[in-house]
Order: sequence, then C-alpha cells, then structure tokens
Amino acid sequence: MSAALIFAIFAVALIAAAVFFLFFYRTWRREWELKEPFPKIWRRHLKSQVPLYRKLPGHLKQALEQRVQLFLAEKEFYGCDGFEVDDTVKLTIAGHACLLILARSYSDFDEVRSILVYPDAYHVRNIESDGMVVSESNEIRAGEASSRGQVVLAWKECEQAAGNLHSSHNVILHEFAHQLDYLDGTADGAPPLSGEQARHWQHTMTEAYQDLRHSLGHHHKPWLDPYGATEPAEFFAVLTEAFFQQPDHLKKEQPEVYKALLGYYRLDPMNLPEASVEP
Repeated sequence: MSAALIFAIFAVALIAAAVFFLFFYRTWRREWELKEPFPKIWRRHLKSQVPLYRKLPGHLKQALEQRVQLFLAEKEFYGCDGFEVDDTVKLTIAGHACLLILARSYSDFDEVRSILVYPDAYHVRNIESDGMVVSESNEIRAGEASSRGQVVLAWKECEQAAGNLHSSHNVILHEFAHQLDYLDGTADGAPPLSGEQARHWQHTMTEAYQDLRHSLGHHHKPWLDPYGATEPAEFFAVLTEAFFQQPDHLKKEQPEVYKALLGYYRLDPMNLPEASVEP
C-alpha cells in the first residue's frame, strides 16, 4: 500500500471522526445515557423536592426524568463556602430547572455548564468606574446567572422553593429563566422568538412591563413581584416564577401575558395533561 493511499485513508477517517464529533456525538451520547434506567431513589427525591412533579401525568413525569438524567450527566455542580452538594441538592435544582424545558427541547440548556451552590445568601463585591471615580459596593444575593453558562444559587432559597408549590418566589426557576433569555446572546427579557409569536411577545410584554412600573410609581399594590420592574430581563424571570408557581393568579391578572408564556413554554401549568413534549 502506497504512502499516498495510507495518507488518504487516514485523512478520510480523521474527517469522518471530526464530523461525527461535531454533529452526532452529543446526540449519540444522550441516547446512550438515557438507556440507563432512572434510579428509584432519584424518583423519590423528585417527589419530595419538586412539588409540581407529583402533579404531572405519566408522560410528563417521564419527560422530566429524562431531562433531569441528562442534566445531571452533563452539568458540573460545585459547593461553595464549605457547602456539600449531595443528590438531594442536585435533584432539587435539576428538577425545578428542567420544568422550564419540560415541553421544549433539552438543547435549550446546552450552554449551561456549571452550577455553584452556596449554603445561604452570599456577598458579592461590585466595583464600578465612572470616569475618574471608582466606587465599590457589597451586595447580598440569592442567585445569579451569567452568559458564560454559569448559575449560582443559595441552597436555603432553593429549599424554600422545594417546600412550597404556590410560593411567589422560586430562585431556581428565576435564574434558569435568565439562561433561556441568554440564548439569543443577551438577557433582554425576550428569549429567541420569531414571526407572529415574537410580535405578540414584544407588544404584550412591553405593555405589561410599563403597567407594572406605572403601578409602582403611583404607589399602587402591583400584580407581580416589584423586582420584575427592575429591567425587562428581571421581568421575564419573575413572570416565569409566577407562571409555574401561581398560574391562576397570573392568568387572572394578565391573560395576554399568560398566553405569551404558554406559547413559549408550550405547556399550561393549569392543564398539564394537554402538554406535548419536544425531543
């Protein structure tokens, strides 16, 4: 066999391997991962830590389990300030996070790489520069998300979400909603949409956002957590919490907003059996 032929065979094999890795490996790996049975102990954790899981019909329970299984296989968890990340912590976070993509493609979380967990609310030092003036401040946070695929959570806040299905706050849903918002490159309160859905979202959310800010400006009791008035990105994250935690209240107060979120998340928390699942 000539050297030229050996080189050609090697080059073809190398190209084939590269094509497989770039376009097919992730799908193959996930199919292989899902061949493993979902551990019974994990199912018990979901039942105790993700209240909505208990209300899901069979096909949606299975869909959530599959997403959780892939989430735990692909994402790295890190404990901070001496916090120990065990299966309860992982399944609580994964279970709530994957509710957001229960009827969407799992690929929406492809860019999420790591989850950092603090035992409680944590301090963050901010340094801001305005020309010649540099200011420093400390903030206390319960969670944050970044465009680099990192989510930071305070476990105490996560536990509160796990214990109350109808709480107005769920830090896990909130921070992972930001990750969905980042899918088009920036957190601006509008995840990737197109066509009529994008137009309806823009009109509906802009009007609702201004309505919330107007209510607060006139010292009226708002229909949503006031934190949603901070900026459009926080509005979307707070709305996501309300959509999954208090859907009846959200639908009553803002039916068009509820309709827009229903179209995006592709399920109705008030009528879960009707949801279909995207691969």
